[in-house]
Amino acid sequence: MNLLVSAGRGPEECTWAVARLVQRLEREAARAKAPVARVEEVAGDRAGTFRSVLLEIGDESFAASWTGTLCWQAASPYRTTSRKNWYVIAAPVRVGAPVTVFDESDVEIVPIRTGGPGGQHRNKVSSSVRATHRPSGLVVVADAERRFGLNRTLALRMLREKLEAGDAAAGERLKTQRWEVHDDLVRGDPIRTERP
Repeated sequence: MNLLVSAGRGPEECTWAVARLVQRLEREAARAKAPVARVEEVAGDRAGTFRSVLLEIGDESFAASWTGTLCWQAASPYRTTSRKNWYVIAAPVRVGAPVTVFDESDVEIVPIRTGGPGGQHRNKVSSSVRATHRPSGLVVVADAERRFGLNRTLALRMLREKLEAGDAAAGERLKTQRWEVHDDLVRGDPIRTERP
């Protein structure tokens, strides 16, 4: 399970709180024998602080005990203020969109006739190609060339490009969902309150 610990749009004390809470989480995970690894870190403005930390946790029940709004209760190390509660969010996120494997055996190639400019050859010869990628349901038609073999090659290239574009779009959606976590932070009502 991947858990994103984020300071949201909070002040620099929240980035300090992220660093302290992640250290505390890692210590508790070691005691509980739950494997934890840092996947990604976004540094804060000051040394030793983090805007966010992405963790991979091998024990889902342990990760669930750290999921939600977290509070680090301590005086600010950066300024004089009466405030002592610094809130961060820990939310499960998905990482790495699945990559669609392209295999020509998954493609159904059908010769077709197409109309339009090109005269009698285009109207009476099945040199165009309709290619269907069965696992995804994507369909393309290639009729730019006069020969079936060239249109077949073109159709396979078009399918491959569409699948790659779909995978890239899915990856971008996952990144967007991860960044939306930063705005989901609710200050107050923490599931955990930790102190130094």
